[in-house]
Amino acid sequence: MTMELRLTVDPTSAEPPFEQVRTQLAGLITSGRLLPGDRLPTVRALAADLGLAVNTVARAYKELEASGLVETGRRAGTVVASGEHTADVAVAALAAKYALAAREAGLDDAAALDLVRSALRSTALQEPYTATRPGVQN
Repeated sequence: MTMELRLTVDPTSAEPPFEQVRTQLAGLITSGRLLPGDRLPTVRALAADLGLAVNTVARAYKELEASGLVETGRRAGTVVASGEHTADVAVAALAAKYALAAREAGLDDAAALDLVRSALRSTALQEPYTATRPGVQN
């Protein structure tokens, strides 16, 4: 899925435009607003939207790829990578959605946290499945 991004570039900033784009995209990824598999706009489309040269946006994408935040493929385009950084990000995004749902349901903080604690306890009690064969010690 291609995400609609609200990025801005300040031409008066001392920070180069490619770095402004890179920083904003990295922030969206690490905050969980962009999740693994989310497709970024094409370099040409984002450059046109921001009024930048194509090479400026391409440099931002290359630096994001070098840091492991995005992956670029010919057919798939540039997508948010699924890496170690994404587990915490994905759970944080789910936690934010849960917090919003709890507020909308009228739960106070204590009640919302009690539900989380109960869920954590119930998952901790579930034993992981381990395959065993007769006569073989695990």
